Amino acid sequence: MTKLDMTPGAQIPRTDVGPQTAVTQLLSSAAYRDTELKALTDLEGVKAKEGKFALFRPSVGEAFSRAVIDRTLRPKRLPLVPSFGTDTRMVVEHCLAAEELRHARDRKLTLVTLLSGVLFLPGALLWLVAFQGRAYFKKHNPAREGFYGTLLLLAVAGLALLLALRPPVHGLWALYFRVMMLAPVAGWFFAKRICLRSTEDLRARWGGLVEGSALAATVPKAVPRDDLDQRATELRASLERLTAEQETNIQHYAGSKGILGAGMRWGVWEVVEDLRPAEGHADFRAFHPWDLTRRITDRLGSLGQSEVAGGAMPHVSVQQWVVVDIPEGADEIGRPAGAEMDGYRMRDFAIQAIANRQSLGTDTRHRLAAQFVLHKGQLVASVLINVTVLSNTLRVSVAGYALGPLAGLFGTKPKPKEINVPKTGKFWEERTVQLPLVDNDEVVRQAVRAPFMHLPTLLMWLGGSVTLPEPFSLRAAWADRTWTSRFKSDDVIYGATPVVNAVLAATIEFLEEHDINVERFTSRAGILRAEMQGVRAFRADKYDAG
Repeated sequence: MTKLDMTPGAQIPRTDVGPQTAVTQLLSSAAYRDTELKALTDLEGVKAKEGKFALFRPSVGEAFSRAVIDRTLRPKRLPLVPSFGTDTRMVVEHCLAAEELRHARDRKLTLVTLLSGVLFLPGALLWLVAFQGRAYFKKHNPAREGFYGTLLLLAVAGLALLLALRPPVHGLWALYFRVMMLAPVAGWFFAKRICLRSTEDLRARWGGLVEGSALAATVPKAVPRDDLDQRATELRASLERLTAEQETNIQHYAGSKGILGAGMRWGVWEVVEDLRPAEGHADFRAFHPWDLTRRITDRLGSLGQSEVAGGAMPHVSVQQWVVVDIPEGADEIGRPAGAEMDGYRMRDFAIQAIANRQSLGTDTRHRLAAQFVLHKGQLVASVLINVTVLSNTLRVSVAGYALGPLAGLFGTKPKPKEINVPKTGKFWEERTVQLPLVDNDEVVRQAVRAPFMHLPTLLMWLGGSVTLPEPFSLRAAWADRTWTSRFKSDDVIYGATPVVNAVLAATIEFLEEHDINVERFTSRAGILRAEMQGVRAFRADKYDAG
């Protein structure tokens, strides 16, 4: 269990999450990134909402943290799709921790801005106009950004020099005009040092998470200081609600997208035969589909054991799911409510009732799921079993689903900022020049955003934001194709084979106990096993009429 240190400002340590560590850390690293926002908007389903001023634009980490926090912790929000193979709460805690680090930086920057900017507002505004112009050209005309941006800065610098040497007024106002344009420059010097220390800290956390270090998220805002600390109590409740929601047993099937959060269906194996009494019996013993499902469930529970050393299947999770059919283009999901639900989970008696009822013509079905989280969460392989009886025909269906690794963006490490320029005297050759980790534009960007740190909606209006793909699953939203990795695709196929064998063995054993002729079922099972000798992945939900 997760232990909570109730001292003020304490960390919320997280225990090792086993097979899903890598993906959780890679997703968490996005909260600390300082790269341009385009890297995030290039991801599948992420859309950028333009702001009013390019100077207030967010970085990847700022936009990602705010979007994830808003989507997961708001009191009134749409349901989330489960993120298999991921500790969603840990990712959200890292987003909160990254925001707290930036707020600590912004408090210092705000003080610098007040002293060097607000007190000398006319001069500060002139400098901001120049940097806003540079940001505009960088976005809309990158080829001319260097020329026009430099021209704007030179013009303002010339004006600053002119006012310092020959102010247009006399007396105390003359002194004000002399320093009006120079004070923001002094403020920039102190702001740059603050920004540099913050960027180095954030980048160290980014790199550490990508490399696999066990970096804990420090979330002091989630630890109540006393009984009256309502905000911290509400944040803790939201995090606990998020954890409970991820344990739901209600899943959604969205057409060719497959089961949301589990990936697309890549293979199907079925045994379909009539139920006939065994030889010497006038009739067979009646049973419910749930009875056979329970027998298969018990058999699947032994997959984690093997008589051969090292032959046990790793990280097997066997669960009873209720799958709801929704349109492929649906942008939200829903869950049942009422006495049959216990929080986010459907109660056992309700699941059993769905498994036993005639499912033909319904949009809610029961599935027995065997799930494997492999490659430290980079691969989630799910095998779903369905038992149905129509008239006296038994159908046992096994379907494989696969969720691939994360998009490449989340695995990138922090790199030094460099540029290649022609060599002096040898223009046909290039040399690498190291750029400052925090340049002038970045210092100004962070400084102008700092005073609005506690007004996130206003900051998003000023600089822009991103919207996440819906229905939103933190793990599945940016999963890459499984079949681009040879070992991962092999593991998907290999993992399905013992599940199918266990289902067939449990089915035949159960039918024999109920005085049912298993000769045809045994024959079908043999054919199915023969087909699996050369199984190849295909898109089972891609129905081609040709």
